[in-house]
Amino acid sequence: MPAATGGRPPVMADVAKLAGVSAQTVSRVLNDHPNVSVRARDAVLAAITELGYRPNAAARTLVTRRTRTLGVISFDTTLFGPASMLHGIERAAAGEYFVSIASLPALDRAGVLGAVDRLLEQGVDGIIVIAPMKSAVDACGSIRHGVPLVAVGCGTQASLASVAVDNGAGAALATRYLLGLGHKTVHHIAGPRAWLDAQERIAGWRSALREAGAPAPELVAGDWSSASGYRIGQGIGDDLEVTAVLCGNDHMALGLIRALAERGKKVPDDISVVGFDDIPESGYFLPPLTTVRQDFGALGRHALGVLVAMIDGQPAPQACLRVPPQLVDRASAGPPGRAGTPR
Repeated sequence: MPAATGGRPPVMADVAKLAGVSAQTVSRVLNDHPNVSVRARDAVLAAITELGYRPNAAARTLVTRRTRTLGVISFDTTLFGPASMLHGIERAAAGEYFVSIASLPALDRAGVLGAVDRLLEQGVDGIIVIAPMKSAVDACGSIRHGVPLVAVGCGTQASLASVAVDNGAGAALATRYLLGLGHKTVHHIAGPRAWLDAQERIAGWRSALREAGAPAPELVAGDWSSASGYRIGQGIGDDLEVTAVLCGNDHMALGLIRALAERGKKVPDDISVVGFDDIPESGYFLPPLTTVRQDFGALGRHALGVLVAMIDGQPAPQACLRVPPQLVDRASAGPPGRAGTPR
């Protein structure tokens, strides 16, 4: 530490003295005020670097009335989607904002409202809620604190500031892909009905079948787990009419592929399988899984951008900001009947 500070942490007055400017000018540079000459700004920044000066967070809060802290309300789960959304938000905020996380066992109204109160007590500038179920979206809509708030993963029809992967488009994309390979229809193992992601993927699947004039098979639903995909797959493996299956997530696809293998069915020669999520392991399934990738990094960046704009006084967007998904073509889907059995 430079001797000019006498062994104590440098303060703003030290920066001003070394740079040959007033303390007010240093403050303006720190707060990115436009009315500072290039020469003065460069001198202040050089002094900050030389002294190793760090602005006092409490003092800055008093001046700007901002803590540069964001609250994130999350569902206490290891499920890939919500966990990846949280990771995407944290990465987007890194270096710009502190993130205070409230993890709840259930995203019900009482839990969400209680978490909002706790975060506001910490002085957060705004809140992001990972809201994959209608109960959480309804709770967000009932918040009356006036705090900037953005819902993430909440479906694309939420009537509040929101950012979401376009699940309907992703399911439709996968369904059209399978139909384009020559399958007469596509079966669907859906996620739990209470999840908005599952509802939109069902809608996208049905829409693509309807547009193609393909029959819509009876819907079956799992619980996002590999075990539920395996259980459902035991029945699918015995159904000679099934040639293609879209799974609501990659974990259920993994269970399905295991069940099909136990019944002597080859993927994709007998039955094509497509997942949703593109979990890190999906490229190492046997066969590697064709799936729909969600860009959680983009989701986090967009959510942060919308929230910061609202903190800066801009109006909340009227429509959900949709993040487009991408089909990742690997080896688990192909034309029907490749095992030699006419379809």
